[in-house]
Amino acid sequence: MIPIALTIAGSDSGGGAGIQADLKTFHAFRVWGTSVVTAITAQNTQGVSAVHVIPVQDVRAQLDAVASDLRPAAFKTGMLATAELASTVAAEIRRHELDLYVMDPVMVATSGDRLLAEDAIESLTRDLLPLAHVVTPNLKEAEILAGVPVKSVDDMRVAAERIRQLGARAVLVKGGHLEGGDAVDLLVDANGERTWSRGRIDTRHTHGTGCTLSAAITACLARGDELEVAVDRAVRFVAKAITMAPGLGSGHGPISHFVVPD
Repeated sequence: MIPIALTIAGSDSGGGAGIQADLKTFHAFRVWGTSVVTAITAQNTQGVSAVHVIPVQDVRAQLDAVASDLRPAAFKTGMLATAELASTVAAEIRRHELDLYVMDPVMVATSGDRLLAEDAIESLTRDLLPLAHVVTPNLKEAEILAGVPVKSVDDMRVAAERIRQLGARAVLVKGGHLEGGDAVDLLVDANGERTWSRGRIDTRHTHGTGCTLSAAITACLARGDELEVAVDRAVRFVAKAITMAPGLGSGHGPISHFVVPD
């Protein structure tokens, strides 16, 4: 039987991130993708020009429809936009007893546009983090969630442990924007830590990396991989997708979802 994965996230009209990136990634890993749309964004490679948040009752109805008939083996959240949406999604996760949750705490787009209301951070931390199998913050998101500066690999370790103390079972801090040297990703869980280090790729075509990484982890978990294996496959998939970026748009262009997972 084909594994089912679910993404609960916003729609990116440019196709590089959000629901669109997640479903393309699920497809690449041969997982059946289902979706709950939390917001509609008008965006392209240059930025976000409009956001329409989906009413809570419609988000709840989508989640009910999927969970009651196409129950996911693993699922992820991305853009949740508001505190009300975040708390609603958390309540529905508990009600449907969904497991293997990959939390991508989407706060700011690659272009710099804010995608999460300020008052929603508390809901993410209080309601969603304790449910997460793994949370995948970038450096800025790790700073906000942990409440400490994150400028180095040592800082990433401190932030990861603080986020774990908030309830997440594992934390993958994405260090693609570390200054100087290589790009480093750090996974910390109850068994210890593992790092992935790779040479930095000089490109502006990185739109959708975070969404794609968390979706790839979700797909691998849905297929039965252990977390470290899932993260390893996802990190390598994203690195390849950046290298093969199609060069679209005049701003932060999308990575390629045509690449084949290892």
